[in-house]
Amino acid sequence: MSASSIPGRLRRMNKTQKLSVAGVSAVAAAAISLSLVPGNADAETEPQAISGAPVVFASAAGASQAKTIQASVIDQHSTAEQLIKASDAAKAKKAAAVSKAKAKKAKAKAHAKAKKAASKRGKQAASRSEYRSPVFSNNLDGWIKESLSIMKAKGIPGTYDGLHRNIIRESSGNPKAINDWDVNAVNGVPSKGLLQIIKPTFDAYHVGGTPHDQYDPVANITASANYAADKYGSIDNVDSAY
Repeated sequence: MSASSIPGRLRRMNKTQKLSVAGVSAVAAAAISLSLVPGNADAETEPQAISGAPVVFASAAGASQAKTIQASVIDQHSTAEQLIKASDAAKAKKAAAVSKAKAKKAKAKAHAKAKKAASKRGKQAASRSEYRSPVFSNNLDGWIKESLSIMKAKGIPGTYDGLHRNIIRESSGNPKAINDWDVNAVNGVPSKGLLQIIKPTFDAYHVGGTPHDQYDPVANITASANYAADKYGSIDNVDSAY
């Protein structure tokens, strides 16, 4: 069989496929040769005319075999491409899931870090506020405000207005004021200071953290407010001598 008699698509087949076609052609050729040999090899017979039918049959079989091989190769190639695409899609999906999980983890970590930093800043601010000593003026307004700060820390009720009102009534705002004419003075324990408190009461209701001195304005106010809270609920409830 000449190369020109092979269809063009068979010439484009790979080496393995061509060998397969060649093998089929060889088998067909052998079949033709056998058909030319008489059944009895020893008998001399007249030469027989060679019919073209077997050749045509063999050629058709070879072409059919080649087509089958080519179709199989195409199917395998298509299947391989599908498997590659499926594998690539699975890898891409897995990579996207991993990337998403990493982004989520990084976001959570950043949020936790920011929250921790904010909490630390809050604690530092609170600590600075706690240890920073406020500065109060050395006058009636400053004394009342400092006393209120201490009273708040100790849980002693009272307001600026309640303290100021009673101080003005008792001493007119003079921290050195002393009553030397009432019954307490007669008994030897005169009322002293801004809120005119006597020594035994001052000692009993003195608030820690303040000087133990009746004339000290802050110590006098806080001790008097502490006493008023115990007896009247609050210095705010006092409107006369107490």
